[in-house]
Amino acid sequence: MCGICGIFYRDKRRAIDPDTLAQMNWRIAHRGPDDDGFFIEENIGLAMRRLSIIDLKTGHQPITNEDESLWIVYNGEIYNHQQLRDDLQARGHRYKSKSDTESILHVYEEYGPGSVAHLRGMFAFAIWDRRSRRLFLARDRLGIKPLYYRWDGQTLLFGSEIKAILAYPQLKAEFNPGTLREYLAFGYIAGAETMFAGIRKLLPGHTLELDESGELTVKPYWDLSASPETDHRPRSYYVNRYRELLEEAVSSHLMSDVPVGVFLSGGLDSSAVAALATRIRKEPIETFSVGYGEEGYSELPYARQVADHLGSKHHEVRLSRQEFFESLPQLIWHEDEPIVWPSSVSLYFVARLARERVTVVLTGEGSDETLAGYARYAWTLKNTRMDTAYRLLAPEILRRSIRAGIRSSPLPAALYRKLEHTFLVRDGSSWASFYFDNFYSAISSSEADALLMDEVKASAGDAYDASMFHWAKSSGDLLHRLLYTDIKTYLVELLMKQDQMSMAASIESRVPFLDHALVEFTARIPAEYSIHGFAGKSILKSAIEDLLPRSIVYRKKMGFPTPWSYWLEQPQLADLRRLLLEGRTLERGWFKKATIEHLFREHAAGRRDHGNRIWRLLSLEIWMRVFLDGQTPAMQPPVLEFSKSVAPR
Repeated sequence: MCGICGIFYRDKRRAIDPDTLAQMNWRIAHRGPDDDGFFIEENIGLAMRRLSIIDLKTGHQPITNEDESLWIVYNGEIYNHQQLRDDLQARGHRYKSKSDTESILHVYEEYGPGSVAHLRGMFAFAIWDRRSRRLFLARDRLGIKPLYYRWDGQTLLFGSEIKAILAYPQLKAEFNPGTLREYLAFGYIAGAETMFAGIRKLLPGHTLELDESGELTVKPYWDLSASPETDHRPRSYYVNRYRELLEEAVSSHLMSDVPVGVFLSGGLDSSAVAALATRIRKEPIETFSVGYGEEGYSELPYARQVADHLGSKHHEVRLSRQEFFESLPQLIWHEDEPIVWPSSVSLYFVARLARERVTVVLTGEGSDETLAGYARYAWTLKNTRMDTAYRLLAPEILRRSIRAGIRSSPLPAALYRKLEHTFLVRDGSSWASFYFDNFYSAISSSEADALLMDEVKASAGDAYDASMFHWAKSSGDLLHRLLYTDIKTYLVELLMKQDQMSMAASIESRVPFLDHALVEFTARIPAEYSIHGFAGKSILKSAIEDLLPRSIVYRKKMGFPTPWSYWLEQPQLADLRRLLLEGRTLERGWFKKATIEHLFREHAAGRRDHGNRIWRLLSLEIWMRVFLDGQTPAMQPPVLEFSKSVAPR
């Protein structure tokens, strides 16, 4: 696990400044406190920070090939690198180290840009080809490792985190207003844009190429086929094959020359990973859990139950309300963009706990999005069927009248929230309303109209374009279309959270449920085998029920709860109201004061639950203070010494 960054000037006569590259690299020092490395030659500069996990002695980067025509900096793990190594050595390639980084170089020598198809793992890397004077960037298929870039026609800057790019001299952080509606709705930006003007993501499953002609090419190399198999196979086939592939994925993800543990929430996914890791290792593993003082929002008892069953060496941390709020500026700095979900905070604290004992952790991320684990999938299938009948029986004018009546009625917040999820309130003719606003949007596009100042509405972008792009591209039955869209949007943000929060604590997190061969298999599982009633992940439950107590396998999903709603019943609500209505916030000119005041009044009176909307606005304001106002949180970065730049012979 590492952090990478670099600079490429189109003009060959423009030399890289080593101090500038070192400053960019220092900004991501938390990603790799063990080592650093540089390659600088004329108009190209590559840098990396290293968290040593594989080949501790000879895995220093940048790494070059035999004739020094290729140089690489890389972040990630290639789980099939030993098989690749054996094949490449048979083809005549000579290795100088035992690292997976070197395997990427030799695969690139063999296959060029097509090399990414041969890699099984998580990765973001940059290769400089001295012969063709071409820079090649790549990101893994599902977006487990992040990679950002900025290209203005003359200078390409890239990095594992946006803050590395922002460290470039004279580059000022500027808000990208075209992302505002999408942020208010989803909390994240689903396409290649970021909330920083001019800075983009390299999307999952994509590569980028650039040479001195200035022709930048970004293109996909992988996509998920979401069409289930046409050959009818019994359910037992999918259960048994899924178990085989999952066990294979967990085994490969345990590859490490340093201690490995598991984030254990007590839910099905992390418990399954912990159980398989214990079975494979044949010895007690280290497990780590996080909870809150408010017992009703803590899964710690379930995690302890699993730990006792497996005999793991279990560790846990409790997070207080004060620690939660005090850490927000620092953790938003680490995430680069506003924090979407409060659970990011608890993820950081459990990562910090784990770092005291291990360097690598396995997590349960990705099972819900590939195996239909969220209730919204089953609900949408049923809601769609009921909506079809409702639209046949009730004329449009009546449906509009019922929707308006429910929205304007003085119903209790809990009852209104339940009705809001049904076809009675949702407009079945609009997928954005029926699905995205139903389960994702804190502030829908129509609600944003009431919140945004009139003069900024035109520049605030579209809330749904990026998500609708993937929905339109999806194929197969309704369930597989839902899963495909989430894998391309929602899951990418979850993985960013997982990466940034774990790396903030200098620890590598791995996600065996997202081994791409396993994900491709799940896309072929028939929908009728995936969901029973409102419960998903049926295949996983059957596949691992011999490993865990039935009470864990079949208990109701909690979804990493945070006491956010409880805290908003406390005096904290008044503090947040003051922050979001103070002059500094309102002077930004984005939001109407009267609408924010109305939102707080309704929430305090219990007429509506605006907890998600308050969180969205709070996270955005703190982000603006940290990045746009330069109010960088006080932190204690590790004391580091930069090694000398690698000078090619």
